[in-house]
Amino acid sequence: MKITGIKTFLMHAGSPSLKRWASDGSFGTQSFSKNLTGTRNWLFVKVSTDEGIIGIGECSGWPRVLQTAVHDLTPLLVGEDPTHIERLWQKMQIAIMGHGMTGVVGAGAMTGIDMALWDIKGKALGVPVWNLLGGKMRDRIRIYGHANTPESALSLKERGITALKCGGVSNPVAKVAQLREAVGEAMDIAIDLHGPPWLTPADAAQVCRALEPYGMMWVEDPIAPENVDGYRRIRDVSAVTLAAGERQATIFGERELIERELVDVIQPDTGRAGGITQMRKIAAMAEAHHIMMAPHSGSLGPVAEYAALHLLAAIPNGLILERIEDDWEGRAKTVIPHPVSKDGHLDVPNAPGLGVDIDEDFVAKWPSEMNVSVPVSEASGSYAEGTFSEHVYVQTRRKRGVYFKAK
Repeated sequence: MKITGIKTFLMHAGSPSLKRWASDGSFGTQSFSKNLTGTRNWLFVKVSTDEGIIGIGECSGWPRVLQTAVHDLTPLLVGEDPTHIERLWQKMQIAIMGHGMTGVVGAGAMTGIDMALWDIKGKALGVPVWNLLGGKMRDRIRIYGHANTPESALSLKERGITALKCGGVSNPVAKVAQLREAVGEAMDIAIDLHGPPWLTPADAAQVCRALEPYGMMWVEDPIAPENVDGYRRIRDVSAVTLAAGERQATIFGERELIERELVDVIQPDTGRAGGITQMRKIAAMAEAHHIMMAPHSGSLGPVAEYAALHLLAAIPNGLILERIEDDWEGRAKTVIPHPVSKDGHLDVPNAPGLGVDIDEDFVAKWPSEMNVSVPVSEASGSYAEGTFSEHVYVQTRRKRGVYFKAK
């Protein structure tokens, strides 16, 4: 069997509901035609073969840029045997390295192709991808939803979801306290402290200590992702569970967080970490350090979600999967079939390969319009008063008398 071509499918995905998305209620400040808000794009790829088997994958990181990267890689793969996945991954890595560190753009392009190769191999052998990864450890995967208000948190709880994540950097301790009071002790709560602006390590340490009484599932990305040493500073003073890793790619990008045991939960992004080939290696590295795996998928489309389900079904340290339960309604129309959430879980697919395909006609109705934005508004309160126009990357928190308190 030989690869004969690779096609890309870029679409503008409608943004999540602002009332339920785990931000400060400010995701997406631009408005476009078709009443779209936000700048989320999904990029799918299809790898064709001379035996008529077609594999599907999804790329993330910067989808509009990745589309060009995939086309650039295509001539290297045409004529190759798609079942030799590791060799083709290494070939792509070597081809990209001349441009510098791979990063999430290069890894994102490789991710979609790699994912499609696993899909092809599963279809060729008549088995689901999880079988190729060593077999199934679990039949369904626990998920967590996004909630930023007590009302949305209770809505998730009523639907049987047992874990949630809130987000944003405005008064995080007060937000968690409010959510904990609303949902009770049985529901797990995580918080994503993603910037902008990022917390300084000193402020992040204070927030983590203040969050300890709330039994956090984890505190995610408390500092800028490249500030790896800052995690040790937080770890030395707080017992809270730490999670990170969505902004790094490949085993090389995740290595320090894992080998230095700076986090308890590693969160590689299923669409930009380097593919299933890299995800399973990251999981194995994490397992050796007793670190759990919870793939990031908050901005991803539904094909990458399928890949995450297969991975989490097969690895021993699979913890939970991120899912926007109240996502854009078009998400369910993008793929066939769409996974069904039940009792806080998603069933693991059993069809050969990934077990999913895109509706190409529906995808074509949503052409990409924009893929970058300043992701907060002045009204969100993320930046200190009077500093929004600076758009600084890291900022010391002001009004410290209330910022680190529950009320």
